[in-house]
Parts: sequence; C-alpha cells; structure tokens
Amino acid sequence: MKKPWSGRFEQATDDLMIRFSESVSFDRRLYAYDIQGSIAHCKTLQKAKLVTAAESKQIIGGLQSILKEIDSGRFEFKLEFEDVHMNIEQRLIKKIGSAGGKLHTGRSRNDQVALDLRLYLRDEITHIERALKRLGRTLIGQAKKHVNTIIPGYTHLQRAQPVSLAHHLLAYVEMLGRDRARLNDMLKRVNVMPLGSAALAGSGYPLDRHYTARLLKFPAVTHNSMDAVSDRDFVVEFLAAASLVMAHLSRLGEEVILWSTSENKLIELSDAFSTGSSIMPQKKNPDPAELVRGKTGRVYGHLMGLLTLLKGQPLAYNRDMQEDKEPLFDTVDTVQMALDVFDGMMKSATFKPQPVASLEASGFLTATEIADYLVLKGMPFRDAHEVTGKTVAYCLKQGKGLTDLTLGEFQQFSPKFKKDIFDFVSIEGAVDRKNVYGGTARNQVREQLKRLTKEWK
Repeated sequence: MKKPWSGRFEQATDDLMIRFSESVSFDRRLYAYDIQGSIAHCKTLQKAKLVTAAESKQIIGGLQSILKEIDSGRFEFKLEFEDVHMNIEQRLIKKIGSAGGKLHTGRSRNDQVALDLRLYLRDEITHIERALKRLGRTLIGQAKKHVNTIIPGYTHLQRAQPVSLAHHLLAYVEMLGRDRARLNDMLKRVNVMPLGSAALAGSGYPLDRHYTARLLKFPAVTHNSMDAVSDRDFVVEFLAAASLVMAHLSRLGEEVILWSTSENKLIELSDAFSTGSSIMPQKKNPDPAELVRGKTGRVYGHLMGLLTLLKGQPLAYNRDMQEDKEPLFDTVDTVQMALDVFDGMMKSATFKPQPVASLEASGFLTATEIADYLVLKGMPFRDAHEVTGKTVAYCLKQGKGLTDLTLGEFQQFSPKFKKDIFDFVSIEGAVDRKNVYGGTARNQVREQLKRLTKEWK
C-alpha cells in the first residue's frame, strides 16, 4: 500500500518495519482530539483562503462522519498508515476526494500530535482532579463519623501518641488537596496551543494561530516552533504529579493493610472490595490496597522512562518521541482506576476502634504528657524527659501502665507530681491538650472539618 510520504522512496516498506514503527495500535485513543484539531485547522485554512468555504464544509463534514464511524466501531485502523493521524487523513481522502488532501496544508504530524496530546491531557487532568475530589470527600465523610474515635498515632511504626482517627484521615485529605492543586496549576502549561509550528520551523502559510487557539479554547500559543514540537515537559510534569498521587494512595493503602490485620482490627473492608484465598477459606485480603501499592512502582517507572527518553534528544522532533504515549496512557488509566477503587474501598469500609481503656493500658501513649506536665510545673524539658523515661522503665519492670501507678509511685521520681497528674495521663485529655491550630484536639479537628467541607464542595 502506498504511503503518503513515499514519493522519494523506490522500495516498499518492509512488513517488519511496519510492525516495528506503527503507533496506531495505541495512539488511536487520540482520534477524537485529532479530529477536533483537524476541524479547527480546516477553519484556519479557510480563514487564510487556502481552502474554499465549500471545501471547508466538505472536509469538516467528512471528519465528523469519520468520528461517528470510529465511535460506532465501524472504522478500520490500518497498520500500514502508521498512526491515528494518517489513518484518519487517508479515510478522509477516500471519502471526499482531493479536498481531503488539502487538510494537511501548513501542518506536520509533529505539531499535530503535540496538539492531540495537549487536548487529551487537558481532559484527563480534569477527570483525575474530579476523582481526587470524590476520594477527598469520602475521607472527609468518614472523618466526620470519627472525631471522637481515638487511635494510637505511630512514629517508626511504634505507638507514639493518641490521636483522633478523624485527624489521621484528614492528613490524607491534605495530601489529596496538594495533588489537586498541582494538577490545576499544571493546566496552565498544558493549555498552550502548538499547531502552526509545522515540522519544526513554523508554517510557510499565513495561518492565524491565535484564531486556531480560540477555536480550541487554548488561552495561549507556543512561542517557539522548535520547542513546540519537541516539548514533552508537560507530559513529564503530569507523570511526576501522578507519581505523587500514587505515593499518597500507596501510603494510605499501607495503613489500610496494617489496620485490617487481626492484630490491629481497626478497619473492616467490605466484601465488595476484598478477595479470598484459594486455599485458606478464612482469609479476607485487602487486595485493592496491595494492588495500588504495586502499581505505584509502575507509574514511577513511566516517569523515569520518559525522563530517560528525553535526556539525549537534540532538537527538534525525533521518532523516539513516539514512546511518550504508552507510558502516558497507562499512567492515566492506572491513576484513574486506583482513585475510583480507593473511593469505593474507603466509602464502604467500617472502622472498629479499640476502647479507650485498652489504649491506656498499652504502649505508654501518654508518656509525653507526663513530660509536658513536669514542664508546666517548672522543670526544664530535658530533665522532665529523663524523669518520664525513668517512670516508664519502672512501669516496664513492674508490669504496669501509667494509669496503674499511684501518686506515691509517681512521686518516687519527682516531688512535682500532684494529684492532677492523673488528668494528664488520660487518653482523651492527651488528645484534647493538643489544642494548637492543626493539632489533634477534637475541637481543632472539628474546625478543620468545617474548612475542608467548604473547600471540597
């Protein structure tokens, strides 16, 4: 089959080369954006008097007809035409004749694909931002139920201090909020129109690029034609932002995995978002969390792959650039699915916290409160830290918790201990004393919930 670029070639392309170099097997998903850009380009050609009004109408009608063919599954993509762009163009020429051959005037596949990617990513960023918002709202909803639920907070995976479960969940809402902000900021750099840059030097025809940008709702156009066709910074930036989204989901997933163990029993995942074992009938596995933890490495790999792809390329366009699409498409699909699955998993999950009494008996969660108590009684913090450490060591030897000690036992370590020490070693008191902005005190958490509910409407 004759190639659109075959004029200077004497031999046909080898079948192996066709299979090796084609991209239509994966870039066909850009078809709607390719047609959208082609319609805008056709109107720009008409404005420049490079096609007549009748030809423009014929071309646009043909493109709209092709869009319906693809949407309905009746369109046959052919490897011989290499990519989505040439498949659509060749079909257009076959449908409407010579007028279809005028569509490629003033553009190259180099600026065409750059446009398609920007149109595609602009939409996908919006979809992912909405998915982030849904998950954030779900976590806020769970947090509202658990302001008064107190759980151990950990550092180094060791029990550290008591916190409100709501406070813990809202930490992830803060992460997702940064993800949303990054994506929205990134749109400024994605939303730049490259068409009219042609292969690398710009178009030799009087094309009104700002007019094309307005048709496609781009607020800006690229300033340098060589940069426009070779720039994939916006794809790298998206992959970096997507990697952070996955990092945050993976961290939440790890907590869900730990919380769901028989040892912790803090969370029960619904059957709809769990799987079983092929051999152990009692098992209920947190597979969504584990799969996202695994897929996070896959997204990281796509980021590193694209950075490596770009690092040695001279200007302007090189065929290496074809390898930008599969990592991008897979990342979009992976992140979107991960967000949707986590939303379902967290929305349907049930939290089963330990009674406060059992928290007081384990892990010395209020040891820091003892040190703070002594500081408030006038003792330097380093001295208070040492006294508290000795008190904990005594408890370990005696097999007691802090709430089991008598006032006399406390006073073995410092005469500054009075009866009010027992208010400090209570779990609920320890939580509510963290009454600084952003702290875990329950009134502070309620204020944060008010703010976040408003921001995440």
